[in-house]
Amino acid sequence: MKRKFDFETIIDRSKLGSSKWELMKELNPEVKSGIVPLSVADMEFVHPPQLIEGLKDVLDRTILGYTSATDSYYNAVISWMKRRHNWNIEKEWITITPGIVNAIRALLKILCNSGEGVVLLTPVYYPFYKVVEENGNCVVASSLIDVGGYYEIDFVDLEQKLSKSNNTMMILCSPHNPIGRIWKREELIKIADLCLKYHVILISDEIHHDIVMSGFKHTVLASISETYQDNIITCTSVSKTFNLAGIMVSNIIIKNEEYRKKLVDYLASISVRRTNALSYPTVEISYNQCEDWLAELIDVIEENRDFVIDYLQRELPQVKVYPMEATYLLWADFSLLFDDYKQQESFMIHDAQAFLDEGYIFGEAGKGFERFNLACPKSVLKDCLDRIVESYKKIGA
Repeated sequence: MKRKFDFETIIDRSKLGSSKWELMKELNPEVKSGIVPLSVADMEFVHPPQLIEGLKDVLDRTILGYTSATDSYYNAVISWMKRRHNWNIEKEWITITPGIVNAIRALLKILCNSGEGVVLLTPVYYPFYKVVEENGNCVVASSLIDVGGYYEIDFVDLEQKLSKSNNTMMILCSPHNPIGRIWKREELIKIADLCLKYHVILISDEIHHDIVMSGFKHTVLASISETYQDNIITCTSVSKTFNLAGIMVSNIIIKNEEYRKKLVDYLASISVRRTNALSYPTVEISYNQCEDWLAELIDVIEENRDFVIDYLQRELPQVKVYPMEATYLLWADFSLLFDDYKQQESFMIHDAQAFLDEGYIFGEAGKGFERFNLACPKSVLKDCLDRIVESYKKIGA
């Protein structure tokens, strides 16, 4: 199938300061030349040409001084949420921040007291643990249940955790990272109802909500009912959708005026009143001009997902691959191949030189798992998988 956009070129980022590539070199200073890491969730794809050309035009006619969002920025965000997610939001609801994790850190600071509990569905995106604990709060884990290779929410346990008066906030990852699940509408309703019932503030991190596999539909939790909107803070960004984490911009959507004012005032108190000058046109160009690139990206991710599943089933049938309904992150259980998760990690880093995200960083339930970043050319995936299989044969398995 001939594509309009380039999803095959491999970009050598080894000397470009990429966090993911630098981490690979830290983990194994002897890493061979040409190996591409598949860990941190940013893509190894060429950017949409519309974005590159658009930013060149911006640079030709702008001054990179202190800059704020214009109406055209807000209109791009509002239009995207309506067009892609059938959610009508207002300009006043949008607070622009340099990122979602630092926004969550700020929300914890202003909405939670020290020592209060924050409920997470685990295993989950590992920075959640860090920001909760660093704010002086307690992580309250409600473990997801593995039902025949498909994760489900233990609503009995979740309610028990939410019902405790000391637990005052829940952070929901939707779609869920690392397991790749899209929460069904009825599951979201149950979560929102429980949070209302027990007066628990709900932060919904929906950073992956645009990368949804065919046959599935993501529902923005706050869009379900106006009843929920005053209790939900929705976190969105172009960073995963268009691979723009380095631009440092996110849109935190808050209808509740009290919560929103507290966030804005706190950010101002630490001198976070704006983000960088290029972030605003980047968001506008991405949302207004790059939707066709996103459609192709999703096709490529689906092809890569199917390729990895077929490869592992054929060459390493002991590996259990979990369904990936959204994101570009594939969750796979390698525990049957190794004595323990540390041996597994050493094998990946040193023997196979396969730089994935080790499952244990997402919590206790992640031990023995690997998270594959599928947002790369298929040739990169094949090279990584070949190294894993060949190295596994060499150790006498």
